[in-house]
Amino acid sequence: MNIAIIKYNAGNVQSVLYAMERLGAEAVLTDDWETIQKADKVIFPGQGEASTAMSYLKSRNLDRLIRELKQPFFGICLGLQLLCDYSEENDTPCLGIFPIRVKRFPSFEKVPHIGWNSLENRTSALLQGLDEKPFAYYVHSYYAELHPEYTIATSHYMLDFSALLHRDNYYAMQAHPEKSSVTGERILTNFLNL
Repeated sequence: MNIAIIKYNAGNVQSVLYAMERLGAEAVLTDDWETIQKADKVIFPGQGEASTAMSYLKSRNLDRLIRELKQPFFGICLGLQLLCDYSEENDTPCLGIFPIRVKRFPSFEKVPHIGWNSLENRTSALLQGLDEKPFAYYVHSYYAELHPEYTIATSHYMLDFSALLHRDNYYAMQAHPEKSSVTGERILTNFLNL
């Protein structure tokens, strides 16, 4: 199995490469169209700022490519947010895979949301085999709103938000599975087994 990790100058990519290595999967970091198109699975990780990331994707026409992919695709953290319609972060139109808005957490609480939080309301094969009350590790100031069809797990920080999303071949997780111990390892394994 070959796995493409999309390179778009966002942070936290190396830890995803290490996670793939721990799971015995070969992964390559790339922004090459052909490599991404031929991959069995595609991972879209990242930490960073929405408008800068979208500018890079557009400069390489990766925004168009991502919308056309048919293989299992997994967005992580910023990757989840960019798969949504729009982000309040610098008023950024995003990829529109999920018809969901990304909003900033209210500033009356500590932002960013950093730390461990439970995954609730789980409804997907991607989440099979998890502990009864699984926890995942978060670092984010923005969150995807809930969607009645595409939210497959929720989490709570000041309010309920989409912890995981799924539509067709696209999956996405707000937390960092590569930093989420056994929970994250199980989710990544389930994704690789799709």
